[in-house]
Amino acid sequence: MKRLGLSTGFAVTALVAAMSTASVAQAGVTDKDILNDQMTTEDVVSNGLGPQGQRFSPLTKLNTKNVQELRPVWSFSFGGEKQRGQESQPLVKDGVMYVTGSYSRVFAIDVKTGEELWEYNARLPDGIMPCCDVINRGVALYDDLVIFGTLDAKLVALNKDTGKTVWKKTVSDYQEGYSLTAAPMIVKGKVITGVSGGEFGVVGKVEAYDAKTGDLVWTRPTVEGHMGYIYKDGKKVENGISGDKPGKTWPGDLWKTGGAATWLGGYYDPDTDSIFIGTGNPAPWNSHMRPGDNLFSSSRLAIDPDTGKIKWHFQTTPHDGWDFDGVNELISFDYKDGGKTVKAAATADRNGFFYVLNRENGEFIRGFPFVDKVSWAKGLDDKGRPIFIDENRPGNPAAAEKGSTVVAQPSFLGGKNWMPMAYSQDTGYFYVPSNEWAMDIWNEPVNYKKGAAYLGAGFTIHPTNDEYIGVLRAIDPKSGKEVWRYENYAPLWGGVLATAGNLVFTGNPEGYLLAFDAKTGEMVYKFNTGSGIVGSPITWEMDGEQYVSVVSGWGGAVPLWGGEVAKRVKHLNQGGSVWTFKLPAKAAMAGN
Repeated sequence: MKRLGLSTGFAVTALVAAMSTASVAQAGVTDKDILNDQMTTEDVVSNGLGPQGQRFSPLTKLNTKNVQELRPVWSFSFGGEKQRGQESQPLVKDGVMYVTGSYSRVFAIDVKTGEELWEYNARLPDGIMPCCDVINRGVALYDDLVIFGTLDAKLVALNKDTGKTVWKKTVSDYQEGYSLTAAPMIVKGKVITGVSGGEFGVVGKVEAYDAKTGDLVWTRPTVEGHMGYIYKDGKKVENGISGDKPGKTWPGDLWKTGGAATWLGGYYDPDTDSIFIGTGNPAPWNSHMRPGDNLFSSSRLAIDPDTGKIKWHFQTTPHDGWDFDGVNELISFDYKDGGKTVKAAATADRNGFFYVLNRENGEFIRGFPFVDKVSWAKGLDDKGRPIFIDENRPGNPAAAEKGSTVVAQPSFLGGKNWMPMAYSQDTGYFYVPSNEWAMDIWNEPVNYKKGAAYLGAGFTIHPTNDEYIGVLRAIDPKSGKEVWRYENYAPLWGGVLATAGNLVFTGNPEGYLLAFDAKTGEMVYKFNTGSGIVGSPITWEMDGEQYVSVVSGWGGAVPLWGGEVAKRVKHLNQGGSVWTFKLPAKAAMAGN
């Protein structure tokens, strides 16, 4: 159903012209729509199916009794030779799906027919430097705009009906190694975005733009020592140094190229009026060059959406020496403890530990390993700080030609990487896509050069089991217990969706959309999409029927950085398509 012959920049089909008049009466996406997204089942207007990112749907038409009747209704191809990794989560509003593809493309699709309405192709320069494939994780919707980030570090707002550019802003200089890969989020009429580029010695930051005009509202660096700014009447006003002053937890001038990229974006918690966003590795990887905690790298931050001020931080890997980015999503949830409601938030970190925090103040509640083995730390202390195993830190290359090699588990690709977990309000479990792998890692001397890789380390990743690498886990955040697990031969690299129909959906690199019983872990559905799934599924209802959509297209960091693991999956086919399924009304009646 792909329409061919579209020009670079934007393309509009005759169908768009026919739609434009009809769509005038359709209301644009409001702040209220976004806040209520989890409960408004006829659309999906935010990344994470709600501002808190729980990826839980209250829909029950599709359930364990009738999921076998779920059937594909259309597949839309992104077309051309621009395939590679497809990590997008689609959004759906007023019968139109908005989804991004690799190489900074956006597509608008009629959800009833699978027909393309318009396509936008960013004009990317030759010198882009994406770390981990040419991926994009999705758009944001606001008013009549479709907003997304590009691999040359621009924010672009498109008209939802035509795909024409309304505004475009440069967030950072791509020639310094910056890019944008995350889905932006909308908070109180502002577009919130982070930046990618931690492997190039960039300085991470979070920024807010006026969603309607693209004007910069505030910027907050995520490396200690850099000044934040707020913009009033077009004027740049100092808004406090991140961490109060430079050099507190960094030696010399290394804070000036300190990394801590905010490359996965974040979520918003209305209860505490806080943006929760994670930060990546400190730069360079060679930790012997930068003694100290190296704030605010490998951390979770709570940020005031009005001013950009950091309310609190929690650092999962102080003085990170293994590339254990702290970007993984921090998901808000409530639970009862002795009759009292605890406002908590949880994250499954790349370092192999699962953390439960008080989301009001960032205090540590509990933490536990969620992978089978953690080799770099003995555990966590009562504040959640790791208890390091010193001999399992890569050696100092200043003491030898090459720093001593250690075997670290998890590997730097993490016990869990970017792929978002889901939280079920029914079971109280988190469903965590994870991987079991280790790495040989060593340090090397390195000097900073603008726009060049800034690692100071070498590595080789290898599987720890012959039978599987990926593990989908159901985890009880109150007890730390693994309730059930599903083991997958290839690494898991796609997101998870939970529903009130007692279902958990995810995809695997082998190409299957998979569904499990949320309580028992029994696989109840599988369908092969023809290429590996590294995107995040969604569900919604239309005309009384429940739909499921997922993007298919193998790629991402694993085949690029995966070492021995990459050899295991080298036969997998690339792709680029959206698959949409539905449960027919008759099947829904039979299952209820």
